[in-house]
Amino acid sequence: MLIATRPNLQKSIVGIAQDMVNKAMKYLSKGEEDTAQVARDLAEKLRPGDVLCLEGDLGIGKSVFARALIRHITGNSSLDVPSPTFTLVQTYETPCGPLWHFDLYRIEEAEEIYELGWEDALSEAITVIEWPQRLAGLAPADRLTVSLSSSALEVDQRRISLIPHGTWTERLMIP
Repeated sequence: MLIATRPNLQKSIVGIAQDMVNKAMKYLSKGEEDTAQVARDLAEKLRPGDVLCLEGDLGIGKSVFARALIRHITGNSSLDVPSPTFTLVQTYETPCGPLWHFDLYRIEEAEEIYELGWEDALSEAITVIEWPQRLAGLAPADRLTVSLSSSALEVDQRRISLIPHGTWTERLMIP
């Protein structure tokens, strides 16, 4: 396993590791600001057609990650970014095109996603999905899974793993 540090995260992120087997990148976040910085850095790589799947337990920081990413990509650091838990989807206009933010916590059947504009989102937008496991087999082959989990080291620390699928395998490289 290769351990490296990124200059712009050196003060806030303990480190970054790239798993040479599955090409996952792993971060250790010491708090919400670190999590937001990882999201902002990832936002720089996004383009229409990209799908991000945010996985993790309730309260682990998926919405913190999504909010920072959306604010950065829209260029509006004070943008109100509500969790779409009850509306199921929120859309945003960004300089590079639309962004759709889905929260699938409340759907019961994967097929319900089609009622929310799923096909439009995939064809034209950057798509961010919280609770992607509710999609069952409907998740696109080309996607980046962002997995957030608790760290055994500290209560406030989070492990953030970026796990590429499809074309993301080549796109996700240490700069």
